[in-house]
Amino acid sequence: MITRRALTRARTTAVPVLAVVLLALTWGRSLPTVVVVVLCGVLAAAVLAAVHHAEVVAHRVGEPFGSLVLAVAVTVIEVALIVTLMLDGGAKSATLARDTVFAAVMITCNGVLGMSLLVASLRHRTAVFNAEGTGAALATVATLATLSLVLPAFTTSEPGAQFSGVQLTFAALSSLILYGLFVTTQTVRHRDYFLPVTRQGEVITFEAHAQRPSARTAWISLALLLLALVGVIGIAKGVSPAIETGVQAAGLHHAVVGVIIAMLVLLPETIAALRAARRDRVQTSLNLALGSAMASIGLTIPAVALASVWLSGPLVLGLGPAHMLLLLLTVVVASLTVAPGRATPLQGGVHLVIFAAYLELAINP
Repeated sequence: MITRRALTRARTTAVPVLAVVLLALTWGRSLPTVVVVVLCGVLAAAVLAAVHHAEVVAHRVGEPFGSLVLAVAVTVIEVALIVTLMLDGGAKSATLARDTVFAAVMITCNGVLGMSLLVASLRHRTAVFNAEGTGAALATVATLATLSLVLPAFTTSEPGAQFSGVQLTFAALSSLILYGLFVTTQTVRHRDYFLPVTRQGEVITFEAHAQRPSARTAWISLALLLLALVGVIGIAKGVSPAIETGVQAAGLHHAVVGVIIAMLVLLPETIAALRAARRDRVQTSLNLALGSAMASIGLTIPAVALASVWLSGPLVLGLGPAHMLLLLLTVVVASLTVAPGRATPLQGGVHLVIFAAYLELAINP
């Protein structure tokens, strides 16, 4: 008799392979509506498979390394997608990196963070986390976002919201240094700041009720996680023309396409964060949310800085006034949310309203 666990293992093994095969068969082709629908179904299944394998790896290595694995894996592939699209050229590529990174920041710091706090606080009355580690992550995200997305709008060396070559190099190096410092702090020097805590404030170093998977199982899951993420990002790129056509037919602003693609890309982390919140592991959820935002900036800016050597068009990184205001509001509200080390449904709702405001501006700028 086939057990439920065996069926889950078979499904989560087959889906990443299927996603990559379909990606190879459809890459660079004009897709009919039926194929787009099928790809969207496979995309959803690949997201669920990615979350499953990320949780297996996370259980093997423990926190905060588990959250870091998923955040970095998704971001590396996201960066590859951005650079590929930028190298394709076109007028839209000038703001592609800025729009994608800002969408990732708003989705993670308001959407994922807000939903995680809301789920945990509704289920357990309050959401409890480590304010020291979360505050350090938030400070790093705020610094990276300001240096990379706000400062270009105020420099005068280049016309428009652009960095000069020297300024772009400084931003890229600063992003790498800050990201490297944070990862060292998170995984080596102050690892306990980023571990889940009990309601009495005690750090949870391991899950006593669950057996850790073997090293072989973890390596297989890591390989399947990467396959699933390649499939997710590639299929998302493949269906993006159909999404863009639908957005244009609905009379919506083009920025909505970037938001939809960013949501698809970040869906594995979103599901993983919500599952952790349901288990009252809010710190894991915040590690995923803020770690993803940080990795998105810290890896994307250096990558596009390097790609700009081969790009003929401008690279616009500076945000407009409305988005700067939303970023400022996000940082201020998140600081007030993080400081006490616990949150109620109110804080989760506030972040979700800010996220809704961002979506409304994307639809109706």
